[in-house]
Amino acid sequence: MKKYILTAAAVLSAGLFTSCNDMLDTDPRVTQMTQATFPGKPADAVAELAATYSIMNTMGGGDCDTQNPFYWWEIMSDNCYGSGGLQDNKVKSLHHLVEMNVNQYEQAFILLYGGISRANNTIETIDNITWSEAQKADRNQYLGEAFFMRGLYTLWLTQLFGDVPLITSTTITPEMEKQVSAEEFIYPQILSDFSSAISLMKEERANGSGHADRYAAEAFLARAYMFWAGFYKNVKDLATGDATINLVKQEGCDKESLAKADVVNALKDIYDKGGYKLCEDFRSLWQYSNSLLWKEANDEDGHSYEFIKDMKEENCFDKPGMGNGNTEEIFQIQFMNASAWGINGERKNGGIYSTARMYSNYISVFWGLRNGKSNQNGDRNFTYPFNQGWGQGTPSCNIWDDWTLAENAGNYTDLRKRASMIDLVNELQGYTFEADDCEESGYSVKKYAEVNLDACDANNDTWWSKCEGYSSSSLANKMQGDHFEDFYLMRYADVLLMLTELTGNVSYMNQVQARAGVPLTTAYSLKAVQDERRWEFCFEGIRFNDMRRWTGKDCKNSNYAPDALQAQSGKQIVCNGDKANKRAMQHMTCSWTERYKATNGFLSKPQSQITLMDGNLEQNPGWDAADPNTQYKALY
Repeated sequence: MKKYILTAAAVLSAGLFTSCNDMLDTDPRVTQMTQATFPGKPADAVAELAATYSIMNTMGGGDCDTQNPFYWWEIMSDNCYGSGGLQDNKVKSLHHLVEMNVNQYEQAFILLYGGISRANNTIETIDNITWSEAQKADRNQYLGEAFFMRGLYTLWLTQLFGDVPLITSTTITPEMEKQVSAEEFIYPQILSDFSSAISLMKEERANGSGHADRYAAEAFLARAYMFWAGFYKNVKDLATGDATINLVKQEGCDKESLAKADVVNALKDIYDKGGYKLCEDFRSLWQYSNSLLWKEANDEDGHSYEFIKDMKEENCFDKPGMGNGNTEEIFQIQFMNASAWGINGERKNGGIYSTARMYSNYISVFWGLRNGKSNQNGDRNFTYPFNQGWGQGTPSCNIWDDWTLAENAGNYTDLRKRASMIDLVNELQGYTFEADDCEESGYSVKKYAEVNLDACDANNDTWWSKCEGYSSSSLANKMQGDHFEDFYLMRYADVLLMLTELTGNVSYMNQVQARAGVPLTTAYSLKAVQDERRWEFCFEGIRFNDMRRWTGKDCKNSNYAPDALQAQSGKQIVCNGDKANKRAMQHMTCSWTERYKATNGFLSKPQSQITLMDGNLEQNPGWDAADPNTQYKALY
């Protein structure tokens, strides 16, 4: 592990001094940096933090099927199928909870440990800088952000891989090389890191700067606690249950333990002081509601996207308070027009890091349409206003059908269903499937879908190219490079729904329901919260870990996750582009129930890292490579 971590830190440091060079000015220490000399001034600490945040850009901007855990968790849930073409086997292996090879999930493992290493460096060296009394608040803010990012990367790491080495220093001791219990050691550290961040950071909001603030730390404290309490401590319903976790003493964290009441107080601090509010219109959160497309819809000539025609212009995605940096966005991955095929613009085919397109929200491409009309993907005549993509991770029949059943039972229409998904048959004119399409449900993700305009040319320009201040695509490939919609990691709606789930007070959830225009829940039930979270956050990377915490480790709470996953079996899907002859969805090797119960929803740890660690890292249950049920098998 020591060999691996140090190698990762060395490779990742290259990105620090290329992507953040402007922050370092011309300080000669750029070429002679050690922990003794760097950071030397406040701007250096800012540069270190930028490098720590940039790990999220790499995960969100690279190939989603190899390194984007938020995309993975949607594919692994009952919200999405693997889909794509016959050759798109990585995404299908995720959906069926199997692996193509023993190192398939290594890239996320490496990136997350790299981010932890960067955060550790800031925590250890923050006082290399001589801080004046007037700068102490800034010092604490930067330190708090480093604690927050360490906690966040560690949370994602352990949710993906379970028991792993807990790295809390840049000097890796033999003890740190050993895999430890997530329940007993890793979650106490995660929640201590978030607690430190809350204590150290200012009360001021980050306001779309891309930095974390104390409100983000409070929200993620709740999310981490709820997963720990539900999955590990088997608290089936947090409205009536409780669990207390011991904390680690460190700067900013002097409390000995954390209980549900402390988490509720943290969320209420956001509610009372954060100044967040839900956007008036749910559609305002997504780029298809931009004002350029809205104007086309309200002009008499040309195409008209009827779904947004009735919106108020001031609620369009690109208007103040909407879209990126909107009034309910608490934390996010931000993107910009600075993508390249690799570090310094070079594609590094043999490298272990995929930095290509790291500043473009590449999930838009993975969820983009595969339209087979004359083999012209994304032809606006057939897909307007949506554009070309890889067609992977299509929404499952399950989420559409379950949602429709809920609407019919309650005699209402939930705007969020059509605001989140494209109904390919009824919403697009003449849409056809590619000849090699498989696991097609007839739906596509709308939330992060690529958006085109009549004004865009035949080179698959996105609507961003028509925005004020746009410059030529840095990637020289607009279809892959021009995607700048924030990926939401925490929205205020989640704060409201977590408050309801923790307290049983439905008034918080009612605010989310009122915005959606659906009937308000009058009496608390866990099922009502479960449904509301699924509808509100579909395709935002939240569903799978919600399913897991409601199930509990080894299904001690319920069979919620295995039952929901197994319900995919038998659904009618399109394969090989043949709509006339649908086939029943089936599991690749055995059943979703069997694969979920065998793995508890954890992925396989990379064998290369297990080998490097000489017995200190053990493979997760359910991932014996000799077992054919764990291995990818072509179905189509």
